[in-house]
Order: sequence, then C-alpha cells, then structure tokens
Amino acid sequence: MTSEISNLPTAEQIRRAPKVLLHDHLDGGLRPGTVVDLARENGYQGLPETDPEKLGIWFREAADSGSLERYLETFAHTCAVMQTREALFRVAAECAEDLAADGVVYAEVRYAPEQHLEAGLSLEEVVEAVNEGFREGERRARANGHRIRVGALLTAMRHAARALEIAELANRYRDLGVVGFDIAGAEAGYPPTRHLDAFEYLKRENNHFTIHAGEAFGLPSIWQALQWCGADRLGHGVRIIDDIEVADDGSVTLGRLASYVRDKRIPLELCPTSNLQTGAAASYAEHPIGLLRRLQFRCTVNTDNRLMSGTNMSREFEHLVKTFRYTLDDLQWFTVNGMKSAFLPFDERLAMINDVIKPGYAELRSEWLFRQSATNPAPSRGSDAE
Repeated sequence: MTSEISNLPTAEQIRRAPKVLLHDHLDGGLRPGTVVDLARENGYQGLPETDPEKLGIWFREAADSGSLERYLETFAHTCAVMQTREALFRVAAECAEDLAADGVVYAEVRYAPEQHLEAGLSLEEVVEAVNEGFREGERRARANGHRIRVGALLTAMRHAARALEIAELANRYRDLGVVGFDIAGAEAGYPPTRHLDAFEYLKRENNHFTIHAGEAFGLPSIWQALQWCGADRLGHGVRIIDDIEVADDGSVTLGRLASYVRDKRIPLELCPTSNLQTGAAASYAEHPIGLLRRLQFRCTVNTDNRLMSGTNMSREFEHLVKTFRYTLDDLQWFTVNGMKSAFLPFDERLAMINDVIKPGYAELRSEWLFRQSATNPAPSRGSDAE
C-alpha cells in the first residue's frame, strides 16, 4: 500500500468523524419503513411499493432521472404521509437519530410547513410537532452515546404565494428551535425575486435565510438570490462554475459573480449525489466541488435528500475521498466551513469548532499515526549510528 493510499481515511473513520449538515430536507430523509408504516396508519394508498426495501429502491431510481422536476415529484409520497402531528413528530425524531448515528453533530433540517396542512393542522402546530420531534431525537441520540443539535429551517415554496407568511412564522419561532428561512422548489419560472417582501421582512428582523439557487437555473438565479434578495447562503450554488473558465494550460479565470461569491465567503451548500441525479453534474469526478475546493470557495458538503439519493453524510464524504483523494484534513476543512456558515450565534459556532470538531478530527489523526507506526516501525539504528 502506498503512502498516498494509506493517508486516506477509512469508511469507519469517516463515519466517526464529526460532521456538519446545512442542507437536508425533512421530507426527503424518511426511513422507507416509516413511509410504509405511516401510509398504512393514515390510509394513504398511493405508494408504488409497500415493501420497505423495494420502496427505498423505487425512490432512488425515480429520483435518478437527470431532471429536477422529476426528482421533486417523489416528494408527493413523503408529504402525503406527513400530515398529522404524530407523523411529523416521528419523522423529525428519527431524522435526528439517523443523523447522529452517522456522526453529524450539528444539522439544519428544512421543511415547508405549508405542505403539511391537509389533515387540518395549523402552521404553528406543524412547527411545534417538528420541533418536539427534533428534541426527542436529540434525547434518543444522547441515550445511545451520540451528540447532535438540530435546528429547523422553515421553507416557503417558490411557486406558491405564502413566503411572507412563512417568514413571519420563522421569526415567531426564532430561538425556539427554528434558526432560519429558505425557499425551495423548481427554479425555472419561479425566481426568488417573486418573494422580495419576505426577504425584506427577514432583513429588517435581522434574521437568517438561505435560498435554493444555482442548482438547475444557473447564474441569473444566483445573482438574484444574492444581489436582489440578500441571501446569507446559496442552497446548492453549484452552477457558479459557469462563471469560472479553465484554460487548456490549467489556468483559471473567475468572472465577476464567481469572484464576488468567493471574496464575500458566501457559503455554497453543495450536495454532490443529488446534483448528479438532477443533472447539475455528470459524475463525481466532474462535480465542480473539486475545483471550488481548490479555489478556496466556502464549500460545504450536504445530503439534500437522504431517501431519494440513498445517501448520508458519510457516503457523501466517501465519494469525495475516493474521487479526489481527500484526507482527514480536507474533511475537517469542509466541516469547519459548515459550522462557520451555520445560523447560530458566533460564540456557539466557535465552541462547536474548538470543542467538538477539531478535537474529533485530531483524535482520528492520532489513531492513524499510531496505526502507521505500528505497521511501519522505525528501522533499528544499530550500525547506522556510526
């Protein structure tokens, strides 16, 4: 085994490494078995499969279409079974448990309250059920020896007209489990500028928000999210690569928008596997994250929809390690970027970086050095002393 290969983290090290997740959809991360259970309990008969294993495969195959619109269609089934307080509580609790078991120490999980009103819940009841579920999941995680903190992002659907209402809801539950706001849904035809009143309100309230932009629609979506709306982060933002030119000799030229994003340290919520499914990248090797990391953009790694993509944070990191030969130092860099970009107060972010993330990676590096010394002991100095 060469030193380069031995320097790469193992799957077990990746699983144990502390991770930060900023872009994860609650309705895109259900356990297949939970979808089946909730459909049966609530009388939903629209599932394409009722065997949990087959259903999980169906979600991944249906999402693996190369089309964002087709990808989004899969959510009709998960949202359909998330219409009661009990269902929302269960899904949120299991979400926190699953993330913690995968080594995630901080997560911001987003969902659209307006999509969970069909059984008569109010927007407030939806938010409270999810918040209570997250707290229960955190407690279960602690009982199993894991630590995690989960904050909620309230999402407004960009094709609807409730963004201001959801922004006000996010502000009311600020400091009560909700850490920010988002808009999501198909980008084409539904620019973020349709919701300027919501963003102006949030800025007046000094609240945080991210915007899905630069996933399917490209640079105009990113420009509008930043310059018209004032987004703190870019949900995906992968298409910023369209403003970066790589010459045949390897030299790189950044356009003005790409330079602005890098200079301002605007976080990119990159989701490699999801981006492959929606056609934003053709392969992991061709995913812009390699170049963006090399150019020192504020890159973060995320899951987007764990059910539809058949992924978690460990798998995302494993793909990057295999493709780009990333070391523990690289994974720590992505993780620290995520924590720096979280919608938490500065002192809490700093404490998480210094007390949890850096010590966690330092321990993994120490284990690697010990293994190396045990596998390759130093040669005897006997006659060499002369």
